Amino acid sequence: MKFPITFTFKLLAIASQIYVRDADGNLIGYVKQNLFKLKEHINLFTDESQATVAYSIKADRMIDFSARYSFLAGGERPVGSIKRQGLRSIWRANYEIFDENGSPVMKINEENGWVKVIDSVVGELPVIGLFTGYFLHPSYAVTDQRGKMIARLEKQPAFFEGVFRLELHAESDEKTEVLLMLGTLTMALLERSRG
Repeated sequence: MKFPITFTFKLLAIASQIYVRDADGNLIGYVKQNLFKLKEHINLFTDESQATVAYSIKADRMIDFSARYSFLAGGERPVGSIKRQGLRSIWRANYEIFDENGSPVMKINEENGWVKVIDSVVGELPVIGLFTGYFLHPSYAVTDQRGKMIARLEKQPAFFEGVFRLELHAESDEKTEVLLMLGTLTMALLERSRG
C-alpha cells in the first residue's frame, strides 16, 4: 500500500459510503454500509462496481459495545480482528487490533476526547454544524503492544464530507498495513456512528 491512505465518508448519503484512496489518489477500496443491519457486516469492495469483495468486516454479536469485528480476505479467509475496549472507550476511543491467530498486535487510542465531544455537540447545531468538519479534527494514535507509534489517523478539514488521513510512522510489512487499514477504517465507522 502507498501511504498516506485517505478515507472519505460521504455525509449526505442515505447509507454510509466510504472511498479508500492511496497516496496517488487511486481508489483501493469502496464501502457501502447497509443502513438497517442489526449485526454489522461490512464489505470493502475493490471499486464502486461492487463486483469483487476485497475484505469483509463482521461483528460477532448484535450489540457492539464490546463486539469483536473480524476481518476476512475475500469475505472468507481470516486475517485479523478489532475489539473496542469497553468501559475504557466511554470517554476516549480505545481499540485493540488482533492478528489472524487472535494475538494482540496493535492499539488505537484517541488522542483528545474533548475534540470528539465538541465536534458531536456543535455538529448538531443548525448552520454552524456544517462547518465543524473544517475546524475540529479528532486524531487517533496507532501503537504496537510496547507503545511505539506505528501510524496516526486524523480527521482532515472538509465541508460536507468526513475525510480521515492515515499516516504511517514506522516501517511495516504488508500484513501489518492491511490490519492497520482495516482496523482504522472499522474504528472510524464505529466512532462516526457514536457521534
